[in-house]
Parts: sequence; C-alpha cells; structure tokens
Amino acid sequence: QAETFAAIREAWGIPRDENLKLRDYPTLAHAIEFVKERRPAGASPAAEAKEAEPAAETPAAAEALQAPRGDLEAAARVPRRVPVAVLRPALDDCKPTGVALGETSRVVVVLDHGGVGRALVRRLEKLGAEVLTITDAADRESLAAPIREFAARGPVQGLYWLPALDPEEPLASLDLPGWRAALAVRVKGLHAAARELYDALGEPDSFLVAGTRLGGCHGYGDEAPTAPLGGAVAGFVKSVARERPDALVKAVDFPATRKTAELADALVAETLGDPGAVEIGVRGAQRFGVALASRSAEDGGEGLALGPETVAVVTGAAGSIVSAIVADLATAAGGGTFHLLDVSPEPDPGDPELLRFATDRDGLKRSIFERLRAAGERGTPAQVEGELARIERAHAAAVALEAVRAAGGRAHYHAVDLTDGEAVAKVIDGVRAESGHIDVLLHAAGMERSRALPDKEAAEFDRVFDVKADGWFNLMHAVGDLPLGASVAFSSIAGRFGNAGQTDYAAANDLLCKCASWMRGARPATRALAIDWTAWGGIGMATRGSIPQVMERAGIEMLPAEAGIAVVRRELCAGAGRGEVLIAGRLGVLEAERHETGGLDPAAFEARTGEAGPMLERVTGLSTTEGLCVETRLEATQPFLDHHRIDGTPVLPGVMGLEAFAELAGLLLPGWHLRGIEDVAFEAPFKLYRDEARSVELVGQPRPEGDEVVVHCELRGRRSLPGQEEPQVTSHFRARVRMAPEPLPDESGDAPGAAPESAARPADVYRVYFHGPAYRVLDAAWREGEDAVGAMAADLPENHRPPDRPLRAAPREIELCFQTAGIHEIGTTGRMGLPQRIDRVVFPGEPAAPGGDLRAVVTPRGEGACDARVLGADGRVRLRLEGYRTAALPAGLDAEALAPLRRAMS
Repeated sequence: QAETFAAIREAWGIPRDENLKLRDYPTLAHAIEFVKERRPAGASPAAEAKEAEPAAETPAAAEALQAPRGDLEAAARVPRRVPVAVLRPALDDCKPTGVALGETSRVVVVLDHGGVGRALVRRLEKLGAEVLTITDAADRESLAAPIREFAARGPVQGLYWLPALDPEEPLASLDLPGWRAALAVRVKGLHAAARELYDALGEPDSFLVAGTRLGGCHGYGDEAPTAPLGGAVAGFVKSVARERPDALVKAVDFPATRKTAELADALVAETLGDPGAVEIGVRGAQRFGVALASRSAEDGGEGLALGPETVAVVTGAAGSIVSAIVADLATAAGGGTFHLLDVSPEPDPGDPELLRFATDRDGLKRSIFERLRAAGERGTPAQVEGELARIERAHAAAVALEAVRAAGGRAHYHAVDLTDGEAVAKVIDGVRAESGHIDVLLHAAGMERSRALPDKEAAEFDRVFDVKADGWFNLMHAVGDLPLGASVAFSSIAGRFGNAGQTDYAAANDLLCKCASWMRGARPATRALAIDWTAWGGIGMATRGSIPQVMERAGIEMLPAEAGIAVVRRELCAGAGRGEVLIAGRLGVLEAERHETGGLDPAAFEARTGEAGPMLERVTGLSTTEGLCVETRLEATQPFLDHHRIDGTPVLPGVMGLEAFAELAGLLLPGWHLRGIEDVAFEAPFKLYRDEARSVELVGQPRPEGDEVVVHCELRGRRSLPGQEEPQVTSHFRARVRMAPEPLPDESGDAPGAAPESAARPADVYRVYFHGPAYRVLDAAWREGEDAVGAMAADLPENHRPPDRPLRAAPREIELCFQTAGIHEIGTTGRMGLPQRIDRVVFPGEPAAPGGDLRAVVTPRGEGACDARVLGADGRVRLRLEGYRTAALPAGLDAEALAPLRRAMS
C-alpha cells in the first residue's frame, strides 16, 4: 500500500504528507478520491504525459548489456564487521525479565529426545504451571492442533521449543529427504507453533525460548559447531523478537553434553532473568551474547588468486546484483569458466525488450501493458510488474554471460531449480567431468516475501526458506569430495538481527551462516564465507518503491552498488574470508538495545564498585556493541591528576587509564587474574580544563579466547562546546585486557645494582619532566650497556584518595618504565616524547605488594620502540612492557637541562 501511494504521488505530483494514515484509504475508490483531493491544479498523470513522447529506440547489445563496475576503494570505505561471542554478566547481575512462572502459567513445551524437556516439565510443574507437552509431531498440523486446543481452554503464557537440542546426523551422511526432515522438525514445526501462539506472544509477560546445540556460543566460539541446523531456529527466533517486542524471546545455545538437569535449570533461569539479549549462550557457569567486531579483510592468510583457469559455480545468476558480481569476478580473473545457475530460462541476447530494459524501463512498462491488453489480458499493475521482473532477470543473466565472454572466459548457463537435488547433481557432475575442481562456489540464489507471521502460510514459508536451504544442501551434497577452494553464501542483515515479516528469510540466512561456520571443521581446506548484506542502493529490488525511505527512517544505510560489487572479489582474494561477515554502514534500529540498561542491573554492582579501585564509580548499563559501561567523576584534587599537570592543566596519566581498564576487567571477572594489557593506544589526552571536575566513560567488551577472556576497553570523554547541540565525544585510550582463572608463571632476572655517580637524580629529571610529587617515581636513572635503568623512589605520596582503594595494574611501576625510557630518549636523542603505544604489558605471577627496592630496565629495540621490566631486589619480575613507543614533542629542550641526562645515558 505504501509503495502504491508513493507511485500515485509521483505520477500526479502530489506532495508527501507526513500525517497521512494509509489505513484511511483501504480501497481503490479511496485512492481515487485521494488523487482528486490532493492533485495540484491542472495536473495530469506522468504516464499520460509520457505517452506523447516518441518511443525510445532499442539500444545496441553492447550498450544494453554493460555491467556496473565494482570499486575496491569504495568497498574499503564500508565497515566490515564479524559476529563474535562476548561474555554476559551472571543472571544475578541482570534485571528480571518480567516473566513469572507459577500457578497461573500455562506453557507449551515441545520436547527434545535427550531428556532436557522432560526435566524442564518437572520444574515447571513443581512451580505450579500447567504444561502441554508435545513429542514427535509428524507434521505442522499435528503440532498445531493440540496447541490450538490448549489455547482454547485458557491464555497461554509461553513456548519452550527444544527439538534443536537433539544431535544432528553428520551432514555428509544425509540425503535430501533426511535434510528436509531434520529442518522440518527444528524450524518448520516452530513456524507452525509460533503462528498458533502469535496473539499470546503479544502479552507483556509472554515468552518464546528455544534451545540449540551450536556449542554454547552460537557458533562463534573457537570450535566449529557440530549441529549447524540450529542456526535456522536462531534466525527464526530473532525475527519473532522483532515482530513481538513485548514478549521475552530468546534462543539459548548449549554445547553438546548429556546433562539434562543443568540445561533445564538454565532455560528456566533465562526465562526469568536478563531481558537485554535474544541470542544467549550457556557454557558451564558462563553466559555469552553475540556482538559485532570490526575486522579487516586482510587479517588472515593467503587469499585466492583469480585467473583464466578459475572455475566458478554461481547460483541466482539472473539477479541484477549477482550478475554485476559475476562480471566483476570475470574481469578480475581475465576470463575463467563460469557455470551460471538460475531457475529462469537462458536469455535470448537479441530480445529487443531485454535490450530496451537497460535504457527505457518506463517506456518498456507501457509497451508491456499494451501487449497484455492486446492479448486480451487486463494488464493489471501486478501483471505488468511480473512481466517486467521476468525481463529484468533475463537482462541480468545476459549481462553476466556477456561479461564473462568479453573477459575472454567461458560461460555456461544452466536453467535449474535448486530445490531439485537430481538436477543440481547433474550440473555439478558436468563440472566434475570438465574441470575436476571448483575454485569458487557462490550461492546467491534466494527470494524474499515480507509478511507478518500470522499471514505467513506454510507454502510461502517453505518457498522462501527452501531455495536457500535446500539449494545449499544440494550443492554441497553434489560437490561431495570434489576439491572446492572457497564457498560464499549470500545472507543478509535479517539473518544477523532478525526482521519483522521475514521469519523464513532470516531462518534460511542464519542457517547458511552457521553452515559456513560448520565448514571450519568439516571442510577446513575450503574457505567458507557467509556475507550478511545490507540492502543495496543503485541496483536490486531494494531500490524500488518505499524501501529506501523505510531504510532511511530506520537509520539503516544502504550499500553503494560500486562498493558491494567489489566485496566478493575482495573477500576471496584477501586472507580473512572465513565464517560470517557483515557488510553494512549504519545499522540504526538494528543495533538499538532491547532494554534501557541492556538487561543489566546496575544496583547489583554497587557493592563491588565500592570495593574496587579509584577509577570505578558507577555502572550505568550494558551495551550489546560495547559491553559494560561505567561512569566515574574525576576531581582535580585527586593526586594522580593534581600531580600530573601539563601547562597547569590536570591530565589523566596514561598509566591510570591502564589501571581503569584493569579495574573494569576485574569488575567483569571477579576472582580472575590479570595477565596482560595489550594493543594499548594513547589517542588523546584527557584534561580537566580550568580544574573543573569531569566524568570519564569506560566501556569493556569481554570476548572469550580459549581459557582466557580478553576485555576490549575504551576510555572516553564528553565535552559540551559552544555552538554545538550535541556534546563532543572523544576516545582517549584503548586497550585489550587479558584475564584468566590462573595467573601467569613467575619470572625472574638479574636485578641491577646501585646507581653510579653519573646517574641522573630527581633534581635533574624533574627539571625536564612536569610531574608533581606523587608521580616523581624516579630516584635515579643511568645506563648499563645498551639498557637504561631507573630506580624507584621511596616513600612516594599517596596516588589517590581514599588511599585504601586497591590498585590492580601497578600504575606507578609502569610509570617508572615510561620515565626511564623517556630519560633514555632525551639523553640519547635530545627529544622528549609522551606515551603513544604499547604492544603489551605482562603481569607474571601473583600481584606483588606495592613498594620496595624496585628497578626498571629498559632495552631499546630499534625503530623507536623499547621493552622494559620492573624487578624487585629478589630478582622477581613484577611486570614487563613490550613494544613501548612515544610521540615526540615538537618543542626543543634547554641545553643546560639536557646536560645531566646526556651524561647519565652516555
């Protein structure tokens, strides 16, 4: 209806009315009245005016079959992100969901065969709930009927969907009927059940909780999932969450285990706690969510080399986007052999309507209308658009064929239904006989029919789902042991985030993503990739009607065609093309939090922040994108600020930024040990202008890495500037904090002896440095061979107030390394620098008590970098710095002040 009215307004020149309610115009008669009331005086429809124009000449084939070009530089400007597993807080630290399970609860449980569902039913009945238990529903209707009867007797509060907890047969051992049966049990039955309970899921205390066995991290952990069909369940559930925002909706993922009681307890607990995320993983005592991380396409091994010998198999080849990508790959390869598969028949490149499509689409529409009318058809808009879509696909297929041949390659077109396993096998057998291998398998086929779940009939769901799901299976089944260099499956942002009206489309796309992850273990020699595309601009179906306006209102950026076309080539030829990758700019509402605090209960952290160090004050919430969020008010009277002034302005020491990150990681992982702080970037100084108090924002996203957890941290500041409505947000420091249940082993070394007479003393050092008493950490600095040595000053004033708040990262010991390295730099080069980067700070063993007779040993490593260690008198290494670098200050230093530092470092 929105697209129809957009076309009407365009045809009659009617201005857009933001207050217009389309429900007020339900019939064609209402639409006619709309035109009569709103059209400008004397206006006639644009189509009518165009009839007087001379018909456009049919363009030459060379002009009409030109493919749009890809641009790698444009592709590089589009953010590239990958889904990653992130640690979520314990349920005790989360808000309740608002769901209460008790005597008034009426719940449907569709069982697994492993006993988890039975254990869950016992717990629900113990709480007083009335439970409908369903096992082995043979088909959709046999599943829906008892739910319908149960709902007729009273309100249903929720649904537990557990069939995806059952083990899956190895995909290599399945035939097509087995594949279809496995998906029918897992996701097509869920479609039937969710439709029956759709109205119930509109209530605030309602819920849909599904279980999967992707490994406990939704397939984004270190190990490849062994049960990838759960991806279809997760994609479906995410879309239901979009359609029914008042319900609690979760896909809870588990590892493969025989335990039943623990999983049942977890399902109940997830129903009652944490309303902030749909995708939840449970692995032992830890809970996980899914976030996006920026990742360069170059961060990997060697990519694929495209050349004249390249063999590619491409599905969905009659789509305009796919056609452009095929042209881009063929041009880059300088030819190659391309097998193009599509359900559309092979195009006739001399068809005048096909050629006319490229330059006179509107005129072609009028000609189609006239042709239909002449043939006795009504020529309805739907008929015209259907015929135009057929011509468009033929044109796209012809463009792909022409591009391959123009590049010097060979193009074979196969009109085939991808859901027909025998037909697909026949094509692949032909490739096997001709080439003996496939370098690139591009599965881009798909269709989309947006419709809310109650209107999503089984036949339509299957039609949308099967072309992607069965198509992928038939391809891989036919490929078998044929050498396969890379596979690329087209997914979408609907697969990653879910989307209202697209339960089938999202389910199929997320299935493809999980199958790509599964291939890490099943076919490690194949680089398997699934691309979550945003909607394209310039070409493709999303450019028509109201979709661009809908995307703009949702804050979702469309993908420039020249960028998207080149993405597949980049992913194949760069080294990182494995697993799932999201190609999109701004994501708008898709990244909005489901709960105002992200599901976190800030009050649960009050006691812990009160016992933490000086850089943590108040937990404000949890962000899916950034992790735990903390705000701390800093006063200029704090010694680490008051004694660290540049030109009279308090500046947060970089070492206190590292301390803040360590404290934040400790808050997320109480009882764990700090092993290191890595990839430290001091990007901008954080200043307290005019000595006014200022808040610092800390965010930390914890990601599992084996038995460790790495917390990705950022320290930010906000400033309100004159003439700007929005505050200026600046990222000051970034780093990754490595935590583990056990500390690193102890390290030891030879501690340097006493300072020589030539050593620089505090009077020499702090004539150059700006530090106040609390940060005058150097008692002496001198040179031993190639190393610089700094002795820690004794009896330093307090670092912070209150002084009893504990420190985790020994900030003044790191400062000792900074200042010792700085004196070496000044004494040997005459330049003074401020901290810029550290590759890593390592903390061996258990934390040592502060103070004592300490030495920093700084070892230059060339190219402006150095390493450093802090040792106690007993030779124990308290911490190590690797790859420390500074940014040189432009101002020179006074020769008289330089002299003692040069002597000390000579």
